[in-house]
Order: sequence, then structure tokens, then C-alpha cells
Amino acid sequence: MTLSAGSSGAAGSDRLSINQETVKQLSLPELVRACEESDIGGVGLWRAPVQRYGVEATARLVRDAGLTVTSLCRGGFLTATDPAARREALDDNRAAVDEAAGVGTDTLVLVSGGLPDGDRDLNGARERIADALAELAPYAADRGVRLAIEPLHPMFASDRCVVSTLGQALDLAERFPAEQVGVVVDTYHVWWDDRAPAQIDRAGGSGRIAAFQLADWCTPLPAGVLLGRGQLGDGSVDFRYWRDRVVAAGYTGWTEVEIFNEALWARDGREALAETAERFRAHVL
Repeated sequence: MTLSAGSSGAAGSDRLSINQETVKQLSLPELVRACEESDIGGVGLWRAPVQRYGVEATARLVRDAGLTVTSLCRGGFLTATDPAARREALDDNRAAVDEAAGVGTDTLVLVSGGLPDGDRDLNGARERIADALAELAPYAADRGVRLAIEPLHPMFASDRCVVSTLGQALDLAERFPAEQVGVVVDTYHVWWDDRAPAQIDRAGGSGRIAAFQLADWCTPLPAGVLLGRGQLGDGSVDFRYWRDRVVAAGYTGWTEVEIFNEALWARDGREALAETAERFRAHVL
């Protein structure tokens, strides 16, 4: 296939978006310039650098470059039992919704949160997420933003995300209108799950695939497993298989590469970004 990573001729999930964290060594202006140089049309942004640069300034910078903001990361962490902590989390998520709308994206990615200290009740934690979504989903919808529940690999269930499978994410999302709450299909987190393909079909059938993200699974994992996401093609994930699955399920959105990897961050950011675009062409298209 000869389409470039950001070609206007690319259709649906052939369109590459670079998640800001993949090349976090680049400032926002540097990221925008590097995307232009590599003919990449989309960026996924993170709240902290957007807050530092300014929401309005970020929106203007990206808009003037002709880039699409494909998502904002992240909201969530909605499992607290303490009433004050729950109120604080809800307030922070409302702020995240406002920031998503401000930078011009309709997708706010949610990492739902782990178990509170001393708590072992996974089902109870998931119900608290549902309770929070009941408050947040209408607020987000009023601002043109959909909440996107991202299931994380089960190794993160205790401290980061009690939603470990696409099935669990959909069980939560389906309590709400599809235009308000969807799910994220992230290869790093679902590649191992033999039930995930059927859940992708389920999500596609109800229009709930809000985002499609890529990173490879490489072993041995580093001591900080959160930073174990590998460059495309370096590990065990069959990216074309997963791309074909989401396309068959009706997904027509962007494909966002989101890699947390210290070796990638230690390199020149423009070189790392250009390599990512080339790997995308080689292993996804």
C-alpha cells in the first residue's frame, strides 16, 4: 500500500495519529512540526502538557497546522470510596471534559482506577465507576465529548484499572447511550484475550468503538511494567489482524500509536516519530 501515514487519501483506520506520550520528549510546537514533516494528520494529546501550554493555545496551534486531535488522555480514576475523594475525582473529570472540548476532540479516554487501599471488592469498584459515569456522561455529551472506557491488561487491575477486558468495559458502557460512552481497543491491553475479537464485534455493532490504539507487547517486561509498550513490530502483536477486526466491526476512525517506552523517549524525538510512521506503514497497513 502506497498511502503515506497522514495522506488525505487514506480512509478510516488507515489514518495515523501519534499519541503525544509516544514522543513526549517533544514540546507541543515540536510535535506539531514533526507531524507536518512526517505527513501525519492526527495527534492524541495528554492533559498535563496541554495544561502547561494552555488549552486555547494548544487548540490554535493544532488547528493552524491542520491536525486533528483524535483523543485527550486521560480522565477516570473513579473507584474511590471516600466521599471527598469521589467529589474531587468527579470535579477533575469534568475539567478533563472541558479540556477535551477546548482542544477540539470528541474523545476523552478514561482509565477507570484501581482498588482503594485495603479494598478487595472488584465488583463494587466497577459499580462505583458506573455511578460516576451516570453523572459525567450527560455533562460530557452536552459539550460534544464522548467518554471512552479503556480496559487495561489485568496486571494493572489492583492499582490502575479494575476494568480488564473489553467485555467488562462494554458492560459498563452499554448502560449509557452509545454517543455518550464508548470503549477503547488498545492492542497492548487486549492482544492476549481470545474473547476480544467477539467483543470488538459487539462494540462495533452498537457503534461503541471510540478509539483504536496500538503498541507492541515485548518481553521481558521492564521493572516498571507501565513503560513496557514496545515499538510496532518489536514484539508479539499481530497489528494487521487487530486492524482488520476493528475495520470489519465498522470502525472508521483514526489509528493512534501510544507507546510508553524509555528507550524511545531517549532518542531524538523527530527520528522516533518518523520511525513510528514507517513502522505503521510496514506492520499495520
